[in-house]
Amino acid sequence: MLLASLAILIGLPVLLWSAGKFVGGAASVANHFGVSPLLIGMLIIGFGTSAPEIIVSIFAAIQGNSGIALGNAYGSNIANILLILGLTAIISPIAVKSEIIKKELPVLLGITFFAAWQVWDLNISKDDAFSLLGLFVLLLSWSIYHGMKDDKDALADEYDEEINSNEGTVKTHVMWLIAGLLLLVASSRMLVWGAVEVATFFGVSDTIIGLTVIAIGTSLPELASSLMAVKKGEHDLAIGNVIGSNMFNTLAVVGIAGTIQPMTVGSEFLYRDVMVMFASTIALFIFCIGIKRQGRLNRLEGGAFVLAYAAYTYWLIQAAFI
Repeated sequence: MLLASLAILIGLPVLLWSAGKFVGGAASVANHFGVSPLLIGMLIIGFGTSAPEIIVSIFAAIQGNSGIALGNAYGSNIANILLILGLTAIISPIAVKSEIIKKELPVLLGITFFAAWQVWDLNISKDDAFSLLGLFVLLLSWSIYHGMKDDKDALADEYDEEINSNEGTVKTHVMWLIAGLLLLVASSRMLVWGAVEVATFFGVSDTIIGLTVIAIGTSLPELASSLMAVKKGEHDLAIGNVIGSNMFNTLAVVGIAGTIQPMTVGSEFLYRDVMVMFASTIALFIFCIGIKRQGRLNRLEGGAFVLAYAAYTYWLIQAAFI
């Protein structure tokens, strides 16, 4: 138990630190070779903040811990919206100006509905997983198209400022890219092992561990990037990072894990966790799409998000120990 706890306490911060180095190195290298800031932001930074989720879920699936793999992905989606954006909006209300963000919000809602429909039979088969990856390829193509076309969007300007703030030589960025990836793999294996051991010790399901400790932990890059974005007045970047991460989690993280190991869940996962993920995505869509007004997430709405996440976490803890 002591070793397992240490594995989590050491593995999680190393995972987050190495993810930041990996994403930053990849973005800087791409920028050096002339890739547009919007394309770098949407593909590398937006999706790259999900690097902890995907590496953790891959190792969880390989080891047969499908509960951690699925709970990590969907739990991170819930935490990204309710906790991350909620806390961010409380600190500084988030205004949505980017037309790309407004186009991505209904896409995210559609993807989340598709994910909920897939879990309706309490199973993610290999066919389900491949269909998720197929949608992910389409999403990548769509992102590349807009990344090359909409370089005058408000989101493009914020990504440009963010990417050009990174200093250092190409050689240094390549070194951090490789080192970050290696540490990501090592720390993920350590974290999954520790989580499984702790779940076994306390007699709770690995799904609960995936939805709580691991989901919150792997969502910390989104929290850090969102807080830094609003501090700089880059509101679209804060929303964009979360939308990109949730799309990546739902399609790529679950898709890759499902091709490795088909996943079966209990009915409570569908009626509790999947429904909370779906409801939080609908709320984000309503607040930020800006029907007859500019889209924004104000302090009151952010506070409601955080309270909803606290209630959801209490529900999970109660389910685990009562």
